[in-house]
Amino acid sequence: MGEFLKVERRGKIAILTMIKPESMNAIGTHDDCLDIVQTLRQLGEDRGVSAIILTGSGKAFSAGGNLKSMQERKGIGVLDQPDATRSNYRKGVQAVIRALMDCEIPMIAAVNGHAIGLGCDLACTCDIRIAAESAKFACSFIKVGIVPGDGGAWLLQKILGYPRAAELFLTGDRFDAATAKDYGLVTEVVPDDELLDRAIAIAERIVCNPPRALRLTKRLLREAQHSRLNDILELSAAYQAIVHETADNREAINAFVEKREPVFTGD
Repeated sequence: MGEFLKVERRGKIAILTMIKPESMNAIGTHDDCLDIVQTLRQLGEDRGVSAIILTGSGKAFSAGGNLKSMQERKGIGVLDQPDATRSNYRKGVQAVIRALMDCEIPMIAAVNGHAIGLGCDLACTCDIRIAAESAKFACSFIKVGIVPGDGGAWLLQKILGYPRAAELFLTGDRFDAATAKDYGLVTEVVPDDELLDRAIAIAERIVCNPPRALRLTKRLLREAQHSRLNDILELSAAYQAIVHETADNREAINAFVEKREPVFTGD
């Protein structure tokens, strides 16, 4: 992989760690964006991966965009004129968000520290979010005079609803892990030194299930966020027709009837 992400495989689990602690894992260059996009594409093509954990190195999950790059008008943000800046967002940070949202593999955000601006929105693209006790969050675009240019205005509303998302974006206030749990942004808060182990434990509960059904279930959940019930019923029937013909489906039913643990092959 590239220089922004480290990938560690533990069986069917892929652990993605952002490895720029000197910048609090801020995303500052198109190479950073490309590394994320290509990594997700490669993992998506690997049928042996059934869960992804996204976390950060050092004291931060991700501090979001790189303010120094913005100040210098280079990198993934502002350029020399508005049309160029608009295109820059599309091919950089927005490509990252699209890749994360399009990923069929269940994803867990293990928020180990500061998740600020874009960093908070990265966590929001994951299906499950847990946080270390020391984690801090902020939707702080307004504090530097910009808007959430990475889709955060859509993402956070889906999780928290409009009023809470509006409060967080319009104030830019920081809040701690306990508050994030109260808001429903994360499902658990754990001691810092237990965070990764807890994320792996959740991932292990996921990957013991049939891999094709896992990916299609995630796709259904994503589609259900913006579709009518009738459309989801039709899509569910189509996906059900696929998984009913798999060896894993037959193995799961046989194992249940025979009261034994199933062994899935991914077929």
